[in-house]
Amino acid sequence: MRVVAAMSGGVDSAVAAARMLDAGHEVVGVHLALSQSAATLRESARGCCTIEDAGDARRVADMLGIPFYVWDMAARFKRDVVEDFVAEYSAGRTPNPCLRCNEKIKFAALLDKAVALGFDAVATGHYAQVVERPDGGRELHRAVDPAKDQSYVLGVLTAEQLARSFFPLGDSTKPQVREEAKDRGFYVASKPDSHDICFIADGDTRRWLTERLGEQPGDIVDAGSGQVVGAHAGAYGYTVGQRRGLGLPRHSQDGQPRYVVDVDARTNTVVVGTADLLGVNALTGDHARWCGPAPEGVIEVGAQVRAHGEEVPATAWADGDRVEVRLSERVRGVAPGQSVVLYEGTRVVGSATIGAATLER
Repeated sequence: MRVVAAMSGGVDSAVAAARMLDAGHEVVGVHLALSQSAATLRESARGCCTIEDAGDARRVADMLGIPFYVWDMAARFKRDVVEDFVAEYSAGRTPNPCLRCNEKIKFAALLDKAVALGFDAVATGHYAQVVERPDGGRELHRAVDPAKDQSYVLGVLTAEQLARSFFPLGDSTKPQVREEAKDRGFYVASKPDSHDICFIADGDTRRWLTERLGEQPGDIVDAGSGQVVGAHAGAYGYTVGQRRGLGLPRHSQDGQPRYVVDVDARTNTVVVGTADLLGVNALTGDHARWCGPAPEGVIEVGAQVRAHGEEVPATAWADGDRVEVRLSERVRGVAPGQSVVLYEGTRVVGSATIGAATLER
């Protein structure tokens, strides 16, 4: 096969490209330029897609003897990921930009361009597994290393996209990948992993949003009494389940910690309450994405609402673009805008964006 290897400049994508080459594929390395003003150096391990990263990817491609290109997708990334991120927070929701990037950039814009240029598939350094069924169909499964499993952020892939996707690292642990990179002589073997949101290099999401949305002073209201107990500079800077950074006086908390239980963008109000108000067991999701045929009727699944969260037994059923999920136990701090990914064993069934999270008694 002719395969585009998405090379971020990190150790994972480097080894993934090498393994695709070892498997006999015709491989071309591609680095995605996602910023119109990329930084020259990363700040510690935060962020990605710097000029340094592009250079690291090119050096690996040279060592492998494969062609290497930089594809400019900054405008598409800004529109589909960054602006979407700002709009979601402005609406009082909590988005996951990594899922949106996978959906809109890596397995849409990148894959579409690769296919248009005559390539058969795209390979990335994600930790997940693709399993071939006897009928020739493909399934997305968790990686063997639970600490690195990234199937959650790949839950937005459709069956058509999965048919043209490779994840060569799914059967390995991170230490094994680093050791392999070292054996291959890759300079990036010991390069730290990037983390946090790639376009917020210092990790300060509230400051970053304030620079774009401006200060919008409003009230912090106690859910129990309805009284104003504090003030904020913008409801967009808060998310359900948050405890730190509320700045509430001790006398307003009755000896119990307060958490954000709701963000009302319409009134620019942050509602806080005690921990018992955070538990939910009923989720309604929209923008359903299925890694295979849409489920029929009520199905037994495992539901995961955070990238590194625990899977909870649940039942789910689809109604067009909407999904209803009923959890077997309460889960705390679930915010609209997050994604719920459904599993059947290790297989990813599909995902949806949470529109509402409630408690059914």
